[in-house]
Amino acid sequence: MPDVVITEFMDAAAVAALQAQFDTLYDPGLVDRPEELQQSLGQARALVVRNRTRVTQPLLDHAPALQVVGRLGVGLDNIDMPACEARNVSVIPAIGANARAVAEYVVCTAMVLLRGAYQSTREVADGSWPRPALSQGRELGDKTLGLVGFGGIGQLTARMARALGMEVIAHDPHLPAAPEGTGVALVGLDELLGRADVVSLHLPLTDQTRNLFDRRALSAMRAGAVLINTARGGIVDEEALAELLHAGHLGGAALDVYAHEPLAANNPLSGAPNLVLTPHVAGVTRESNERVSAMIAERVAAFLQP
Repeated sequence: MPDVVITEFMDAAAVAALQAQFDTLYDPGLVDRPEELQQSLGQARALVVRNRTRVTQPLLDHAPALQVVGRLGVGLDNIDMPACEARNVSVIPAIGANARAVAEYVVCTAMVLLRGAYQSTREVADGSWPRPALSQGRELGDKTLGLVGFGGIGQLTARMARALGMEVIAHDPHLPAAPEGTGVALVGLDELLGRADVVSLHLPLTDQTRNLFDRRALSAMRAGAVLINTARGGIVDEEALAELLHAGHLGGAALDVYAHEPLAANNPLSGAPNLVLTPHVAGVTRESNERVSAMIAERVAAFLQP
């Protein structure tokens, strides 16, 4: 029976580093075979997951020797933290390792949504020339970026945005003030919604943040503003978002995370205008996968060493 079980994709060098030290089962498809996953955990001391593997009390019941869960990412809503704590199972997220990937996604996507010219390929290739309609795009410089949540990823996003000439404001009820040197003012959520041209979400999914961006909050965003969610699905009311895009109140939106993944066919977002949808990849690049995987391999190995 393996000592370390890895249920989702991990960089090959990091897997090899664990295999050199421990009896390691690496099967990135194991997440989709729950019975086999349970059977593989009989003697495992470490479990390494991404966001799809649900670390629940029933799963922990099949892992009596489990000591540590390595999370290839930062969100912990797929892990039952109270159950892990009750079992004295440590949880190690890869804090900071994918921050650059997410921050670059936000800034790049903000540019795409504001400019509005990058979804015309088919029309131009077919001989159309939608130049007048696409000549009203907006520049990023001198716009206001509103960050909801101002942790490590939010702060790195702020630095990138300010370097491009944006004003940055943030809302984070857990911070008494913005860290010194960020050049960012902390404001109330309502003020942020009324001022920001781009709103980007950087907060966990909790009872307090679920549906935080409901119809009221989305309607409170200034006309023509764009919304970007790389944080967690469930924070944004997807049906309300689609309605406000169709109505023209919002200038666009980008979602990388959803209340249910993957999206069901004929979901409310289907056909909404000025909408960019990506499959939970904002924090996943070649480089970030190497960093995240190396960090978790190193920390799990250190945890298991006698």
